[in-house]
Amino acid sequence: MVSGKLSHELEVNAPAGDVWAVFDGLKVAKLIEENLTQFIQKVDVLQGDGGVGTIVCLKFVPALGYSDSKEKITKIDHENRIKETEVVEGGYLALGFTSYRYRVQIVEKGKDSSIIKSNVEYEANDENVAKHATVEPVQNVAVLVQKHVTKA
Repeated sequence: MVSGKLSHELEVNAPAGDVWAVFDGLKVAKLIEENLTQFIQKVDVLQGDGGVGTIVCLKFVPALGYSDSKEKITKIDHENRIKETEVVEGGYLALGFTSYRYRVQIVEKGKDSSIIKSNVEYEANDENVAKHATVEPVQNVAVLVQKHVTKA
């Protein structure tokens, strides 16, 4: 069994509450669908309203060759601004991972600045599978949220 954790941090010139407001609920899913069109064709909400237990299906652009990814929100901590999501079908699991989880925490840095801390945690039965783990998707989402909350 191979397991690992990848991390990314991005400073944002916006209050932590404003940044969290995008990650809390389904607003981030809508932003992804509208702005990351080079990767994502559609985001379907299969179950829930953005709270714990919500399941979304990310449909990738066919040219990428990835299977659709069903992801479930497993934790939302408003006080500490933490959201955790786990791939429950397709996506990275279809590549051979046995577990693939995302964690985002918004940390207040100052009155008008914050940090988006993103982590990917994974498990795989094979090192050749594990080498495909990447922080790039959470990095792309962090940059997207940064642009959204800092636009004039």
